[in-house]
Amino acid sequence: MRKLLSLALLAGVALIGTGCSTTSTTMDAQWVNPTYAGKRPVRSVMVLATVRDTTNRRVTEDRMVAALGAVGVKAVPSYTVLPQEGAVDEAKLRQAVSDAGVSHALTTRIINVTTQVDVSPGMVMGPAWGPGWGPGWGTRGGWGPGWGGFAGYHNSMWATTTPPQVTTTQNVHVDTRLFDARDASVVWSAATTTAAGSTSVPRLIDQFVQLIVSTLQKDGLI
Repeated sequence: MRKLLSLALLAGVALIGTGCSTTSTTMDAQWVNPTYAGKRPVRSVMVLATVRDTTNRRVTEDRMVAALGAVGVKAVPSYTVLPQEGAVDEAKLRQAVSDAGVSHALTTRIINVTTQVDVSPGMVMGPAWGPGWGPGWGTRGGWGPGWGGFAGYHNSMWATTTPPQVTTTQNVHVDTRLFDARDASVVWSAATTTAAGSTSVPRLIDQFVQLIVSTLQKDGLI
């Protein structure tokens, strides 16, 4: 139980929106305790999302509770038994788990945040063949002598120049673990990465929650 309480204090989800255009959450790896695999032992759980922002904490816990409830799992948000913010001593956290009347605790915490920068080089293409050559060579509209050729040559450079593109993606790496509240044994764990985009925080949370719940189902725990 001590291990559970220590990790629960650090648990949390921070889903950050940046300027990139796409958003996705991927399951990097997951592990199932062989003792519990396929037995669907989880019938009740307390959800802990320890974040500094009170609103995001409550939104995260409520969305996870709703998703678990939809698949038949009784879930309790931790803010109903631990309304205060900040660190909680072990005795109080033990009591909160007991008051919630649950058999398991689902905790989530950030393990790292990285920034990925992708650069696509630009491209500059000059006129074909050489000076004075090109479509309509030798005519007023071509690239030959005179102002017509000069204008055509100059404007063709603008038409065939592509500036470099820089795309920045912020990746939030999250560790989620399911504990048996009786002895603090780890029942299930997962590592996920969220590539945060311009999507709103509630939508990011929904995407993360759905991935966690669907994976728990596939792994035979709920």
